Amino acid sequence: MTGGVIESRRSRAAVLLAAMAFLFMLVSPLAASAASGHPAKFVSSQAAPSPWSAPQTVYIPDTGHSIDGVFLDFWRNNNGINNYGDPISAEIQENGHTVQYYQFARFEYWPEDADGDTVHLGNIGEELKPKAVLRTSFGGVSAGEKGVKSNQELAASARSWVALDQTKASSPATDTWRYVPETGHSIQNGFKEFWENTGEADYLGNPLTEEFRLNDTTYQVFERGELAWQQGKDPWMVELGTQLAKTYGISTDPTPQGDLPTYSEDLFVAPPGGDKWIEVSLSQQYLWAWEGDTVVLETYVSTGREGFETPEGTFYINTKLLSQTMSGVIGGEYYNVPDVPWVMYFTDLGHALHGTYWHNNFGNPMSHGCVNLPMDVAEWMYGWAPIGTEVVVHD
Repeated sequence: MTGGVIESRRSRAAVLLAAMAFLFMLVSPLAASAASGHPAKFVSSQAAPSPWSAPQTVYIPDTGHSIDGVFLDFWRNNNGINNYGDPISAEIQENGHTVQYYQFARFEYWPEDADGDTVHLGNIGEELKPKAVLRTSFGGVSAGEKGVKSNQELAASARSWVALDQTKASSPATDTWRYVPETGHSIQNGFKEFWENTGEADYLGNPLTEEFRLNDTTYQVFERGELAWQQGKDPWMVELGTQLAKTYGISTDPTPQGDLPTYSEDLFVAPPGGDKWIEVSLSQQYLWAWEGDTVVLETYVSTGREGFETPEGTFYINTKLLSQTMSGVIGGEYYNVPDVPWVMYFTDLGHALHGTYWHNNFGNPMSHGCVNLPMDVAEWMYGWAPIGTEVVVHD
């Protein structure tokens, strides 16, 4: 985040020691860098940077595909194996966005999102809608299902997309039935229980159809998925991502693993004795990266200027983005900074550690509340600090 009040700091001691400082600058690149206003970034003499860092890309052997970057962060942070399944395609370009198909979903990369939500879930349920009533489509037919469906079943499938009439829609909700006005459809019984227990619209989206039956299976389509049910079984998620990938002719062939690590949550846990945390001093405009009780990196930074102070307290990195355009209005001031690199949010109010290419005045408050980092430091820390890393901000 940008802004600019430059504070100059002078002390009587600094004046008295000017001659000594000059001699020191002749032999110390670090001191010369600090005195000239450039970021003073160095690795502590106590220890070299740890060779350990969490991977940015992992391989899923069950489907033969990898997950990378923000897709990996989103997948891990949202119980991806259970909620979205494994990746079944490589990353590809669709409609101007990078996307990747998963068994139950499609991840889409939207770096232009004004709210910073760069990973969107594709509304794949909407893509099942037939172009015309009674027209044969693949909607509601789960992957691997064979046989010719009767005209009566296909007609019922197509009619299920028609919203409820006002009489039915005004029926009172019960424990087993409710109307969803956002899309004009109802949900009932086991599908209702599944939908409500998984976060309702936050996960599957709202229902796009009524229930319909094909052979011995009952289906219902939602904005971001499809549920199925058979007598004597609990409802389950249809592998809609897999189905659509095949329908669109997207390759699901496994790719070589190369030197990518096989996914395990153990990969994201620092080795014993290497607990990582970040310390930021507002009064010193300085940051230390710690592993246990050892400093592995320290640097001047720029925190929030007057009126936009960086909050004090103990926080944790909760979101990481390789790049993000930051814009908005804070305290009546508008800002717009494109392509801010290596962003690591540590509060839910928009405070982040991030790379800073628009100034070199580290050691002085400059931001709207974020912690501005020199570019090389930000890149290093992005690879070094996993989600969950403790951030301690104090005076």
